[in-house]
Amino acid sequence: MVKTWEQLEELQPVVLRMIRNSLIKQRVAHAYLFEGLRGTGKKDIGLLLTKALFCESLIDGYKPCETCHNCRRINSGNHPDVHLVEPDGLSIKVEQIRNLQAEFSKKGVESAKKVYLIVHADKMSISASNSLLKFLEEPSTQTVAFLLTEQPQRMLPTIVSRCQILTFQPLSPNVMVKQLIENGVQPGKAPLLAQLTNNLEEALELNVDEWFAQAQKIVVKLYEVLKKGPLEAMVMLQSDWFQHFKEKEQIHRGLDLLLLIFKDLLYIQLDKEEQIVFKGESERLKQFALTTSRRRLTDTMSAILEAKRKLDANMNPQLMMEQLVLKIQEGSTFV
Repeated sequence: MVKTWEQLEELQPVVLRMIRNSLIKQRVAHAYLFEGLRGTGKKDIGLLLTKALFCESLIDGYKPCETCHNCRRINSGNHPDVHLVEPDGLSIKVEQIRNLQAEFSKKGVESAKKVYLIVHADKMSISASNSLLKFLEEPSTQTVAFLLTEQPQRMLPTIVSRCQILTFQPLSPNVMVKQLIENGVQPGKAPLLAQLTNNLEEALELNVDEWFAQAQKIVVKLYEVLKKGPLEAMVMLQSDWFQHFKEKEQIHRGLDLLLLIFKDLLYIQLDKEEQIVFKGESERLKQFALTTSRRRLTDTMSAILEAKRKLDANMNPQLMMEQLVLKIQEGSTFV
């Protein structure tokens, strides 16, 4: 889906403001480094700025019209003077950069302008990085480069120093919810996903992930069993939890979901029901919220955060979960 200036400005207002000023003042740099988490709009904004450079009918001196011949061809990925380089396998090979240089040594097909975007620029091999460095050291006045990365620290400092760096911020939960709904996520599911990640692509992947759908059910079940007693909770850990949450990353995800349940209970007690994220469980959560105190909720949330720290310190995951369950119950979280 082609993103408009207005849509992307909502995602990255600071970046778009800087780009707009550069376009209006005609001070576009010869090389940009877009750095930020996956899903924050780096590639979309790179293509947006590319369209602005080639557009035949700019709006207000900076916005691409999206309807002219050049805009349409860039949107369809077949403009002869716009080149996209992505990893070939695990890395960007030196041959890919040399082929790019060969293309740029030729005269522009339709104008003197040429643009190239390198996605995952941190995955360039050493020889590819050195080859690109020579390219950046002798820039053509009509050439613009966009280097996109999630890990700028893995790039040659000499390459980074030759680029104007634009940092892409993680998306706020409210913006995430709106973006998720626009991308087809059910409104009842979007708030939960937005709390778990500020990466749009990751949230969209979680939305259709069967493992994640089952994980939510198991976490809700664990919460309900916690009210019954330690024996039932330990049996549930063995029969359900440990069978589903095996890798460290999965266990963290489960603890995050458990934490969100207790946050929802706290929001209900604070009369902020609009902020709860387990929308499908809202009626049951309202009943549960009557059975515990605010202090006990905050103590339980602290215990879950402590469990996550123990997990990161490589504590045995099974022992960590058993201790957490016992701590929650010993703290008389439920009355």
